[in-house]
Amino acid sequence: MNAYITAPCREKIWTTLGPEWGEDQGKKAIVVRALYGLKSSGAAFRAHLGKFMADMGYKPCKADPDLWMKPVTKPQEKDRNGRVRNKDMRYYAYILCYVDDLLVIHHNPKSVMDQVNEHLPLKPDSVGPPKFYLGAKLSKVEYKGDGSHAWALSPTKYVREAVKNVETYLQDKLQDYYLVKDAPNPFPVEYSPDDDVSPTLEPEVANYYMQLIGILRWMCEIGRLDICTETSMLSSYSAMPREGHLKAALHIFAYLRAHPNTRLVFDAKEPSFAKDQFLKCNWGPEYGDVKEAIPPDMPEPLGKEIVLRMFVDSDHAGDKSSRRSRTGYVIWANFGIIDWLSKKQSTVEASVFGAEFCAMRHGVETLRGIRYKLRMMGIPIEGATRIFGDNMSVVNNSSKPESTLKKKSNSICYHLVREAVAMGEALG
Repeated sequence: MNAYITAPCREKIWTTLGPEWGEDQGKKAIVVRALYGLKSSGAAFRAHLGKFMADMGYKPCKADPDLWMKPVTKPQEKDRNGRVRNKDMRYYAYILCYVDDLLVIHHNPKSVMDQVNEHLPLKPDSVGPPKFYLGAKLSKVEYKGDGSHAWALSPTKYVREAVKNVETYLQDKLQDYYLVKDAPNPFPVEYSPDDDVSPTLEPEVANYYMQLIGILRWMCEIGRLDICTETSMLSSYSAMPREGHLKAALHIFAYLRAHPNTRLVFDAKEPSFAKDQFLKCNWGPEYGDVKEAIPPDMPEPLGKEIVLRMFVDSDHAGDKSSRRSRTGYVIWANFGIIDWLSKKQSTVEASVFGAEFCAMRHGVETLRGIRYKLRMMGIPIEGATRIFGDNMSVVNNSSKPESTLKKKSNSICYHLVREAVAMGEALG
């Protein structure tokens, strides 16, 4: 749809018609629609969108104003033999808006799109199941066992096109560089960007290096978790890249050429793990009667509960030039990966213990934001987030009240994580 011109102007605007209007040239005309280019067009369209969304019964999510939500009831489902598979269920239907791109989440999305079409005329061939999202392909995956399905996100097409464009550019502009044939890993064996002392790149080539880093970072955003660490490491040298850094970036593209096919499946099945291994202790003497900060204005939770989990780790003093450690975590909602990170820490930690606690603090802060957003979307959360780590000293110190720590730089992370455990926000 042509978004802005569906909205009326919010101001009195007139113009003088130009020569393209023929006989009407020179006449004064009143602008009644929010034309592209007007300063107030964005606000006018937003007001128009909000009005008809309200008419349809949708309200903006307070954590994301471009997400509109409405409580609905999904009727019961029956299998082929007539037996009831799912009873009537109350949940929130969503409409995600990005200017004139809409994504409807509803048990009958076509009926919602028909309602939208009454207010904003849609192109007939543009309405259908989602196929692409931000360069990644969307598709349904069906499980043969029980006939259930899940949505999946695949950046394969974007990866193939990016690799093809890189090969073409190298042939035309940088004949001295190429993609190696054998690239089983993102980085060459034993390569470290910190040790690279090759000549610095010329400005034009350095600019192309930054373009490659931008492409790789976007691949990480849309599902290529396997290159996150290497891309993050090379990003540190964008200001003054060297020839070796460019070759390492091209090695990642050679790896992607050999391994283009990946897919993230957002499986809604509830995970099974030993929940009794996560201790619940009395934290009253240390932190008082603390509780998780529940938003007072959050909507009533509807639908099935989701289970949040986080796997967190750090690479102690992995950066050879500064000896800073690297934080890495992956967050699951049920069996679907929803967030991931690989980032160099902002401080130097003398011990593995300190680096691990800094990583866990970063993950807990991210989880706090995710839990808030899910609650404001009306999604019920099952208990505390379970946090998995491989450093037992950190696990014990964050989950047992009797442990102590006095070093100030570490104790900030230490108490932030412990307080999150005490208030029932996380369990380690």
